[in-house]
Amino acid sequence: MADVTQGPLGGYRPEMDGPSHEATYRNFTHFAAVATVFVICCVAGLAVGGVRHAWLSAVFGIVLAHIATAIGLFSPTLSWRPGAAVLVLLLLMLLLY
Repeated sequence: MADVTQGPLGGYRPEMDGPSHEATYRNFTHFAAVATVFVICCVAGLAVGGVRHAWLSAVFGIVLAHIATAIGLFSPTLSWRPGAAVLVLLLLMLLLY
């Protein structure tokens, strides 16, 4: 049975470390956003290579995606934005080639 004698105090019990939980959640969402943009960049790069047969441009775009992901992971203020710029470049390649 559930112990109903101890209710939550402001969402956290005294033995829990609230700021640590919040920091972990913030870091997880930051990583998830950057990783999602990175995966979409890789898919767009493969589409450039497969659909437009521009494999050199696709490899260049994927290398740029790796660099932008590293920048986004180490800079929480930039987060997913460098990867989004590479994604726009890859989508333009896909449309214009």
